[in-house]
Amino acid sequence: MKVRAYKLFFALVVVVGLSVSVYLVFKQPIVNERVPGFPVDSLDGVVVYFNGSVSETHGRNVSSDGYNIGKKYQCVEFVKRYYYEHFNHKMPDSYGHAKDFFDPATGDGKLNKSRALLQYTNPSFSKPCRGDLIVFGGTVFNKYGHVAIISEVDETEVEIIQQNPGPASPSRVNFCLTSEDGKWKIENDRILGWLRITKVLQN
Repeated sequence: MKVRAYKLFFALVVVVGLSVSVYLVFKQPIVNERVPGFPVDSLDGVVVYFNGSVSETHGRNVSSDGYNIGKKYQCVEFVKRYYYEHFNHKMPDSYGHAKDFFDPATGDGKLNKSRALLQYTNPSFSKPCRGDLIVFGGTVFNKYGHVAIISEVDETEVEIIQQNPGPASPSRVNFCLTSEDGKWKIENDRILGWLRITKVLQN
């Protein structure tokens, strides 16, 4: 009798457990469901939106004055929107893939004319700053490269904020920052360099 009672009790526990699981899966509302255009982060009031898979696009973002900001919600769209909204900066060349933001023919600390920003190579004599636009080269899996904004910097580390890193990747990532022979290097082989607006360029 005791064995049978235990079996019945165990079966009841299993049934109740399954019932609760089904309720939680099918009856409870989904909280913070990420769909394209869902806000996931922000810097200086400029929002980072969820995109979905890295290849997705959701129309083109064009400002009220006709400036091309980029395809929603790609990485390029965020960095250009950040510079447009936060710095009131328009790039002379408003098109191009992420890796194209870095001009190999422009020297360290020289003006990148197509973006109207100062360009610094990785490594550089100029330490990265908050608000700099960081450029990643392409890979076998992503030939277009990647861009992001530097959100925090100290003596040993750089934090970036990014849009469209992939549906399961975070909006913020940290990299080691080193200094050797007067040059600052962000320790990631994909990082080509960073672009910076100056007070002169802002005016």
